[in-house]
Amino acid sequence: MTQAMHRLAEHAHPAFPVTIYYAFKQSESHSDAGTASTGWDTFLDAVIHAGFAISGTWPLRTENDSRMIGQGANALASSIVLVCRPRLADAPATTRRDFVNALKAELPDALAHLQRGNIAPVDLQQAAIGPGMAVYTRYAQVIDAAGKPLSVRDALALINETLDEALAEQEGNFDADSRWALTWFEQSGFAEGEYGVAEQLSKSKNTSVGGMVDAGILASKAGKVRLLRPDELPAAWDPTTDPRLTAWEMVHHLIRVLESAGEGAAAALVAKLGTKAEIARELCYRLYTLCERKKRAAEALSYNGLVQSWPEIARLARAGGAHAMEQGALFDRGRGVDRAD
Repeated sequence: MTQAMHRLAEHAHPAFPVTIYYAFKQSESHSDAGTASTGWDTFLDAVIHAGFAISGTWPLRTENDSRMIGQGANALASSIVLVCRPRLADAPATTRRDFVNALKAELPDALAHLQRGNIAPVDLQQAAIGPGMAVYTRYAQVIDAAGKPLSVRDALALINETLDEALAEQEGNFDADSRWALTWFEQSGFAEGEYGVAEQLSKSKNTSVGGMVDAGILASKAGKVRLLRPDELPAAWDPTTDPRLTAWEMVHHLIRVLESAGEGAAAALVAKLGTKAEIARELCYRLYTLCERKKRAAEALSYNGLVQSWPEIARLARAGGAHAMEQGALFDRGRGVDRAD
């Protein structure tokens, strides 16, 4: 692999980037540095040792989930396009500390750019490797505290850690109820939990269990509380008249409508939400990350699906919502819901 990459580097024209299409099987190994794909590590290491600097990584959805499940370990997990240029001959060395500082300074902006481009949450981690590796490969070497070169695997672990921190920092954009719901969801999902624990957490988030019950995101009964699932939310909900509108509520009502009535009905809801809808899309990325970490595949699929449908939903909403509102009205009439508008 390294020899092949050297050949590419030798014949690369300095005026143009080299794009490498790489398809690999899902093969993981576990170590103190965390879980990593061995094929991906080996490939990146070969590219870097050939003298390339990586400026972008773009995941492609080339394999559907059913095919992957049917083929098991022999299935392709992802296909990635790497964008590379020859590394500068006079590239300096740096320390692990300075590498981490550079990641923390640059990766949040890169993350926001990827989200604005509507990258699917399932692809976000692979796409973020691009700007992260752009920092790593701008240096001839990154030296750790022991004076040894920092490996590609350790660099990837630091990139993923910084990405998680950047996603967590976005929680500051959400309202207090949604921040509480995120923390509770990470711990318990949609399952029941103790009222006392929920009340204690609510104080640290500057909200209350009773307030969130009134807001329509939480059920509380017999000393237990739980977040309401999308299919339990009221079909007659109108965000324009909701006195305690939350980002959490917006996301899960959008999922309810999208999964039961399609993009047209979801667009009708986005038209009512206006500029507030963007905060719901942002929340989906955080929720997907939590679901992936906790192995909650069904919920992860819903959050990823909402983001993937967003361009069409937004297009219909921008078009004035006429078609979307018509579909939404038909759906509501089918369920016996009266619409005041």
